[in-house]
Amino acid sequence: MALIDIKNEHQRRSILTALSAMVGFGANHSMVRDTCARFGVKMSSDTVKTQLNWLEEQGLVSVEQQGDYLIAELKSRGQDVVDGLTNVPGIKRSRAGE
Repeated sequence: MALIDIKNEHQRRSILTALSAMVGFGANHSMVRDTCARFGVKMSSDTVKTQLNWLEEQGLVSVEQQGDYLIAELKSRGQDVVDGLTNVPGIKRSRAGE
């Protein structure tokens, strides 16, 4: 597997995990970026936006533009990925104990 694929998988999982931890399961892209950085997954705002749009295409989050911000909300299918109940190609699979 190419390094970029591994990086994308980790970024996407981190975004889903961040949204899962938010009150109301949603946040703007800047809050998602800062939360992922705390997990050790640093991304630019452009990268977060790109990954959020990819996750929306997969039906895992909903995304809405509000001014300069993308507002993302975790969908139930996205929560299933976080909980390890569903696997989606392109997202790092959870491991036992995570």
